[in-house]
Amino acid sequence: MTNIRRFIALSLISLLTACGGPGENATVPEAQPAGASNADIGDHIVHFSAQSTDQLPTDVARAYNIVRSKNRAMLNVSVLREADGVPVEATVTVKTVNLTGQLKNVTMRQINEGEAIYYIGEVGIENRETLVFDISVTPAGKTQAAEVRFKREFYTD
Repeated sequence: MTNIRRFIALSLISLLTACGGPGENATVPEAQPAGASNADIGDHIVHFSAQSTDQLPTDVARAYNIVRSKNRAMLNVSVLREADGVPVEATVTVKTVNLTGQLKNVTMRQINEGEAIYYIGEVGIENRETLVFDISVTPAGKTQAAEVRFKREFYTD
């Protein structure tokens, strides 16, 4: 199994075990429930997950230059065409804030392997910290960005 496929499988397993389900509306002002893992933005579906990087296998973290730590979280975003499920390139930007209003910088980078296209970014986390992720997605060929918001609480102890 290639590293990216292992990475994808682990991400999907973590989403399924977190009682994930589709969000009801990608542009609601409130954050999606903790279990939400995707959002319909019209012609595309945005899949997203956030987990502490210490959950990644060492070889996957090394292959993608990800720091493994219980005090770091990784955001993973992919954009699929709704009609056929084919991954598409997109402009993906993220603003993250904790519940006290502290802005946390997340720089996303694109990963391509075969037909798979993913966007990942890392952010420092504290024990029991809840982060609200505001993701702006503009799929290739589109001019208007869609907004997706979700929140996750992280445990580091």
